[in-house]
Amino acid sequence: MPVFSRFLRYFMAVAQHGSIRKASDELHIAASAIDRQVLQGEKILGTQLFERLPSGLRLTTAGELLLTSCRRWSRDLNALQTQLDNLKGLRQGSTDILIPDALTKGFLPTLLGRLRQTHPGIMVSVHVRKSHDMGELLVKGHADFALMFNPGHMRELSVRTHKEIPLGFVCLPSHEIADMKEARFSLAAEYPMIIPTPPLALWRPIGVLEAETGVKVATVAKADNIQMIKSMVLEGAGVGILSYLDAYDEVQKGQLAFTPIANRKLPPLTLALCVDRSRQLSTAARFIITEIENFFADQF
Repeated sequence: MPVFSRFLRYFMAVAQHGSIRKASDELHIAASAIDRQVLQGEKILGTQLFERLPSGLRLTTAGELLLTSCRRWSRDLNALQTQLDNLKGLRQGSTDILIPDALTKGFLPTLLGRLRQTHPGIMVSVHVRKSHDMGELLVKGHADFALMFNPGHMRELSVRTHKEIPLGFVCLPSHEIADMKEARFSLAAEYPMIIPTPPLALWRPIGVLEAETGVKVATVAKADNIQMIKSMVLEGAGVGILSYLDAYDEVQKGQLAFTPIANRKLPPLTLALCVDRSRQLSTAARFIITEIENFFADQF
Protein backbone atom coordinates (compact mmCIF):
# COMPACT_ATOMS: atom_id res chain seq x y z
CA MET A 1 0.00 0.00 0.00
CA PRO A 2 1.51 3.39 -0.99
CA VAL A 3 2.58 5.49 1.98
CA PHE A 4 2.19 8.77 0.10
CA SER A 5 -1.34 10.10 -0.35
CA ARG A 6 -3.03 9.87 -3.72
CA PHE A 7 -2.67 13.62 -4.14
CA LEU A 8 1.11 13.56 -3.65
CA ARG A 9 1.59 10.57 -5.98
CA TYR A 10 -0.53 12.19 -8.66
CA PHE A 11 1.13 15.57 -8.15
CA MET A 12 4.64 14.11 -8.53
CA ALA A 13 3.67 12.25 -11.70
CA VAL A 14 2.14 15.36 -13.27
CA ALA A 15 5.17 17.43 -12.24
CA GLN A 16 7.51 14.88 -13.82
CA HIS A 17 5.69 14.71 -17.14
CA GLY A 18 4.20 18.21 -17.33
CA SER A 19 0.99 16.59 -18.50
CA ILE A 20 -2.04 15.03 -16.83
CA ARG A 21 -2.50 12.67 -19.78
CA LYS A 22 1.06 11.34 -19.54
CA ALA A 23 0.71 10.98 -15.77
CA SER A 24 -2.49 9.05 -16.42
CA ASP A 25 -0.66 6.70 -18.79
CA GLU A 26 2.09 6.07 -16.22
CA LEU A 27 -0.21 5.55 -13.23
CA HIS A 28 -3.00 3.78 -15.12
CA ILE A 29 -5.44 6.18 -13.47
CA ALA A 30 -8.14 8.16 -15.29
CA ALA A 31 -6.97 11.65 -16.23
CA SER A 32 -10.14 13.15 -14.74
CA ALA A 33 -9.37 11.54 -11.35
CA ILE A 34 -5.83 12.95 -11.38
CA ASP A 35 -7.10 16.40 -12.34
CA ARG A 36 -9.64 16.36 -9.47
CA GLN A 37 -6.94 15.41 -6.93
CA VAL A 38 -4.62 18.17 -8.14
CA LEU A 39 -7.39 20.78 -8.04
CA GLN A 40 -8.48 19.64 -4.58
CA GLY A 41 -4.89 19.81 -3.34
CA GLU A 42 -4.50 23.34 -4.68
CA LYS A 43 -7.73 24.31 -2.94
CA ILE A 44 -6.60 22.85 0.42
CA LEU A 45 -3.14 24.43 0.17
CA GLY A 46 -4.65 27.72 -0.94
CA THR A 47 -2.22 28.21 -3.80
CA GLN A 48 -1.82 27.29 -7.45
CA LEU A 49 0.73 24.52 -8.06
CA PHE A 50 0.71 24.51 -11.86
CA GLU A 51 0.45 27.04 -14.62
CA ARG A 52 -2.00 25.76 -17.24
CA LEU A 53 -0.36 26.46 -20.61
CA PRO A 54 -1.33 25.39 -24.16
CA SER A 55 1.81 23.22 -24.21
CA GLY A 56 1.08 21.54 -20.88
CA LEU A 57 1.43 22.16 -17.16
CA ARG A 58 4.37 24.00 -15.62
CA LEU A 59 5.15 24.17 -11.91
CA THR A 60 4.65 27.48 -10.13
CA THR A 61 7.10 28.56 -7.44
CA ALA A 62 4.82 26.95 -4.86
CA GLY A 63 4.72 23.78 -6.95
CA GLU A 64 8.53 23.70 -7.12
CA LEU A 65 8.69 23.98 -3.31
CA LEU A 66 6.20 21.14 -2.88
CA LEU A 67 8.05 18.92 -5.39
CA THR A 68 11.35 19.50 -3.55
CA SER A 69 9.68 18.52 -0.28
CA CYS A 70 8.11 15.44 -1.88
CA ARG A 71 11.50 14.24 -3.11
CA ARG A 72 13.00 14.81 0.34
CA TRP A 73 10.15 12.86 1.95
CA SER A 74 10.66 10.09 -0.59
CA ARG A 75 14.37 9.86 0.25
CA ASP A 76 13.60 9.84 3.97
CA LEU A 77 11.02 7.10 3.43
CA ASN A 78 13.55 5.03 1.46
CA ALA A 79 16.08 5.47 4.26
CA LEU A 80 13.51 4.31 6.80
CA GLN A 81 12.65 1.30 4.64
CA THR A 82 16.34 0.49 4.42
CA GLN A 83 16.66 0.56 8.21
CA LEU A 84 13.62 -1.70 8.54
CA ASP A 85 15.06 -4.09 5.93
CA ASN A 86 18.35 -4.16 7.82
CA LEU A 87 16.49 -5.26 10.96
CA LYS A 88 15.18 -8.23 8.98
CA GLY A 89 18.60 -9.12 7.61
CA LEU A 90 18.65 -11.04 4.32
CA ARG A 91 15.52 -13.03 5.10
CA GLN A 92 13.36 -10.34 3.53
CA GLY A 93 13.86 -7.19 1.54
CA SER A 94 13.45 -5.59 -1.85
CA THR A 95 15.50 -3.73 -4.38
CA ASP A 96 14.96 -1.95 -7.71
CA ILE A 97 17.48 -2.28 -10.54
CA LEU A 98 17.84 -0.39 -13.82
CA ILE A 99 19.35 -2.36 -16.72
CA PRO A 100 19.73 -1.94 -20.50
CA ASP A 101 18.00 -4.29 -22.92
CA ALA A 102 21.29 -6.15 -23.57
CA LEU A 103 21.20 -7.59 -20.03
CA THR A 104 17.72 -9.11 -20.30
CA LYS A 105 19.44 -12.36 -21.31
CA GLY A 106 22.62 -13.93 -20.03
CA PHE A 107 24.33 -13.58 -16.68
CA LEU A 108 21.86 -11.31 -14.86
CA PRO A 109 18.74 -13.52 -15.18
CA THR A 110 20.91 -16.49 -14.21
CA LEU A 111 22.26 -14.67 -11.15
CA LEU A 112 18.79 -13.49 -10.09
CA GLY A 113 17.39 -17.00 -10.58
CA ARG A 114 20.09 -18.41 -8.29
CA LEU A 115 19.32 -15.68 -5.76
CA ARG A 116 15.66 -16.69 -5.80
CA GLN A 117 16.67 -20.21 -4.76
CA THR A 118 18.98 -19.13 -1.93
CA HIS A 119 17.13 -16.02 -0.69
CA PRO A 120 13.42 -16.41 -1.54
CA GLY A 121 12.45 -13.51 0.74
CA ILE A 122 14.22 -10.92 -1.41
CA MET A 123 12.04 -9.33 -4.09
CA VAL A 124 13.85 -7.81 -7.06
CA SER A 125 12.18 -5.36 -9.44
CA VAL A 126 14.03 -4.99 -12.75
CA HIS A 127 13.37 -1.96 -14.96
CA VAL A 128 14.69 -1.96 -18.55
CA ARG A 129 15.69 1.52 -19.69
CA LYS A 130 18.10 3.28 -22.05
CA SER A 131 21.56 3.73 -20.51
CA HIS A 132 21.56 7.49 -21.15
CA ASP A 133 18.37 7.87 -19.06
CA MET A 134 19.52 5.87 -16.05
CA GLY A 135 21.61 8.52 -14.28
CA GLU A 136 18.70 10.92 -13.92
CA LEU A 137 16.38 8.09 -12.86
CA LEU A 138 18.83 7.04 -10.12
CA VAL A 139 19.13 10.58 -8.79
CA LYS A 140 15.34 10.87 -8.70
CA GLY A 141 15.17 7.72 -6.58
CA HIS A 142 13.58 5.39 -9.13
CA ALA A 143 16.04 2.56 -8.34
CA ASP A 144 18.76 1.47 -5.92
CA PHE A 145 21.42 0.96 -8.56
CA ALA A 146 21.90 0.68 -12.31
CA LEU A 147 23.96 -1.36 -14.72
CA MET A 148 24.71 0.96 -17.63
CA PHE A 149 26.99 1.16 -20.63
CA ASN A 150 29.55 3.96 -20.94
CA PRO A 151 28.12 6.12 -18.14
CA GLY A 152 28.66 9.82 -18.55
CA HIS A 153 29.98 11.93 -15.68
CA MET A 154 27.36 12.89 -13.11
CA ARG A 155 28.41 14.47 -9.84
CA GLU A 156 25.65 12.65 -7.95
CA LEU A 157 26.65 9.16 -9.12
CA SER A 158 29.33 6.76 -7.94
CA VAL A 159 30.67 3.82 -9.97
CA ARG A 160 30.94 0.82 -7.65
CA THR A 161 32.55 -1.47 -10.20
CA HIS A 162 32.96 -1.67 -13.95
CA LYS A 163 34.10 -4.06 -16.66
CA GLU A 164 35.38 -3.45 -20.15
CA ILE A 165 33.42 -5.55 -22.64
CA PRO A 166 35.33 -6.40 -25.86
CA LEU A 167 33.92 -6.08 -29.35
CA GLY A 168 34.34 -9.08 -31.60
CA PHE A 169 33.14 -11.47 -34.28
CA VAL A 170 30.20 -13.73 -33.43
CA CYS A 171 29.95 -16.88 -35.53
CA LEU A 172 28.92 -20.52 -35.47
CA PRO A 173 31.29 -22.77 -33.48
CA SER A 174 32.16 -24.59 -36.72
CA HIS A 175 33.36 -21.39 -38.43
CA GLU A 176 37.12 -20.97 -38.84
CA ILE A 177 37.07 -17.62 -36.99
CA ALA A 178 35.86 -19.51 -33.90
CA ASP A 179 39.28 -21.18 -33.59
CA MET A 180 41.15 -17.88 -33.36
CA LYS A 181 42.16 -16.38 -30.01
CA GLU A 182 41.67 -12.92 -31.52
CA ALA A 183 41.14 -11.65 -35.04
CA ARG A 184 42.07 -8.70 -37.25
CA PHE A 185 39.28 -6.36 -38.27
CA SER A 186 40.31 -6.91 -41.90
CA LEU A 187 38.49 -10.27 -41.74
CA ALA A 188 35.30 -8.23 -41.96
CA ALA A 189 36.11 -7.74 -45.65
CA GLU A 190 36.63 -11.47 -46.24
CA TYR A 191 33.42 -12.94 -44.84
CA PRO A 192 29.73 -11.98 -45.19
CA MET A 193 29.02 -9.71 -42.24
CA ILE A 194 25.87 -8.85 -40.28
CA ILE A 195 26.35 -5.52 -38.55
CA PRO A 196 24.41 -3.42 -36.03
CA THR A 197 22.80 -0.10 -36.95
CA PRO A 198 21.48 2.82 -34.86
CA PRO A 199 20.12 3.08 -32.23
CA LEU A 200 22.51 0.25 -31.18
CA ALA A 201 25.68 1.89 -29.84
CA LEU A 202 27.92 -0.70 -31.52
CA TRP A 203 27.66 0.96 -34.93
CA ARG A 204 29.96 3.76 -33.77
CA PRO A 205 33.12 1.70 -33.02
CA ILE A 206 32.58 -0.24 -36.25
CA GLY A 207 32.56 3.06 -38.14
CA VAL A 208 35.74 4.12 -36.31
CA LEU A 209 37.44 0.87 -37.32
CA GLU A 210 36.45 1.28 -40.95
CA ALA A 211 37.82 4.83 -41.00
CA GLU A 212 41.06 3.91 -39.18
CA THR A 213 41.86 0.77 -41.18
CA GLY A 214 40.37 1.55 -44.56
CA VAL A 215 38.69 -1.86 -44.48
CA LYS A 216 35.46 -2.11 -46.46
CA VAL A 217 33.10 -4.37 -44.49
CA ALA A 218 31.44 -7.07 -46.61
CA THR A 219 27.98 -6.30 -45.27
CA VAL A 220 25.20 -8.68 -46.28
CA ALA A 221 22.67 -7.67 -43.64
CA LYS A 222 22.05 -4.98 -41.05
CA ALA A 223 19.80 -4.92 -37.98
CA ASP A 224 18.95 -2.56 -35.15
CA ASN A 225 18.19 -5.46 -32.81
CA ILE A 226 20.84 -7.64 -31.17
CA GLN A 227 18.65 -10.73 -31.03
CA MET A 228 17.98 -10.44 -34.77
CA ILE A 229 21.71 -10.31 -35.51
CA LYS A 230 22.31 -13.43 -33.41
CA SER A 231 19.37 -15.22 -35.04
CA MET A 232 20.78 -14.58 -38.51
CA VAL A 233 24.20 -15.81 -37.43
CA LEU A 234 22.62 -18.96 -35.98
CA GLU A 235 20.91 -19.53 -39.34
CA GLY A 236 24.28 -19.33 -41.11
CA ALA A 237 23.57 -16.03 -42.88
CA GLY A 238 26.95 -14.58 -41.96
CA VAL A 239 29.27 -13.43 -39.17
CA GLY A 240 28.04 -10.82 -36.70
CA ILE A 241 29.91 -8.01 -34.94
CA LEU A 242 28.75 -7.66 -31.35
CA SER A 243 30.09 -7.25 -27.83
CA TYR A 244 30.94 -10.28 -25.74
CA LEU A 245 28.07 -9.47 -23.41
CA ASP A 246 25.58 -9.52 -26.29
CA ALA A 247 26.50 -13.11 -27.12
CA TYR A 248 27.33 -14.30 -23.59
CA ASP A 249 24.30 -16.56 -23.18
CA GLU A 250 24.72 -18.32 -26.54
CA VAL A 251 28.50 -18.67 -26.08
CA GLN A 252 28.00 -20.30 -22.67
CA LYS A 253 25.51 -22.75 -24.21
CA GLY A 254 27.89 -23.59 -27.07
CA GLN A 255 25.52 -22.21 -29.72
CA LEU A 256 27.82 -19.38 -30.85
CA ALA A 257 31.50 -18.52 -30.63
CA PHE A 258 33.01 -15.12 -29.85
CA THR A 259 36.42 -13.93 -31.07
CA PRO A 260 37.66 -10.49 -29.92
CA ILE A 261 38.78 -8.00 -32.55
CA ALA A 262 42.45 -7.08 -32.08
CA ASN A 263 42.89 -3.33 -32.53
CA ARG A 264 44.57 -0.98 -30.06
CA LYS A 265 42.50 1.99 -31.18
CA LEU A 266 39.21 0.18 -30.60
CA PRO A 267 37.65 1.44 -27.35
CA PRO A 268 35.82 -1.33 -25.47
CA LEU A 269 32.33 -0.86 -24.11
CA THR A 270 32.28 -0.16 -20.39
CA LEU A 271 29.58 -1.79 -18.27
CA ALA A 272 29.34 0.06 -14.96
CA LEU A 273 27.40 -0.55 -11.75
CA CYS A 274 26.34 2.90 -10.56
CA VAL A 275 24.63 4.16 -7.42
CA ASP A 276 23.41 7.52 -6.14
CA ARG A 277 26.08 8.78 -3.71
CA SER A 278 23.45 10.11 -1.30
CA ARG A 279 21.28 6.98 -1.23
CA GLN A 280 21.47 4.61 1.72
CA LEU A 281 21.29 1.13 0.23
CA SER A 282 19.25 -1.64 1.81
CA THR A 283 20.79 -4.93 2.89
CA ALA A 284 19.13 -6.62 -0.09
CA ALA A 285 20.55 -4.08 -2.57
CA ARG A 286 24.05 -4.34 -1.06
CA PHE A 287 23.88 -8.13 -1.22
CA ILE A 288 22.93 -8.19 -4.91
CA ILE A 289 25.59 -5.58 -5.73
CA THR A 290 28.19 -7.81 -4.05
CA GLU A 291 26.99 -10.81 -6.08
CA ILE A 292 27.35 -8.82 -9.32
CA GLU A 293 30.81 -7.58 -8.30
CA ASN A 294 31.88 -11.17 -7.64
CA PHE A 295 30.54 -12.26 -11.03
CA PHE A 296 32.46 -9.49 -12.76
CA ALA A 297 35.65 -10.60 -11.01
CA ASP A 298 35.16 -14.30 -11.80
CA GLN A 299 33.68 -14.35 -15.30
CA PHE A 300 35.01 -11.40 -17.32
